[in-house]
Amino acid sequence: MKIILKEDIQNLGYKDDVVEVKNGYGRNYLIPQKKAILATESELKQLAEKKKQQAQKMAKIKADAEALAAAITAAGELTIAVKASEEGKIYGSVGNIQIAEALSAKGVEVERKSISVETIKALGSYVAVAKLHREVSAEITVNVVAESAE
Repeated sequence: MKIILKEDIQNLGYKDDVVEVKNGYGRNYLIPQKKAILATESELKQLAEKKKQQAQKMAKIKADAEALAAAITAAGELTIAVKASEEGKIYGSVGNIQIAEALSAKGVEVERKSISVETIKALGSYVAVAKLHREVSAEITVNVVAESAE
């Protein structure tokens, strides 16, 4: 079944994309949750008109995302100090929240939902990806080090 997405859905598509999904997924989850609508002929015409009107607005949003990506790259590597055992295992974990806070400390505001990283449970160097726009993403190098004992 063809549907029009009303919001970004990871591993499926972005807002206003027309995608093909299985009937059960569309009828039982996406449409009742108001995450999508059925792609009828009239809805597709409305979508085409809407996309025409938003083309200029989307260009500005993409330019802003590219500027943010450049700021993330300019911020360089992030160093996050955490409590850790002598073997290098950390107490708790480091996730997108801590990475967003570290970026914020460097003056770059990024929404934590846009940062994807596997849960970090050991000291070392990792790479996180910030998806800022459907065509713009930035890699963030994260160094997790042990806090110095006081």
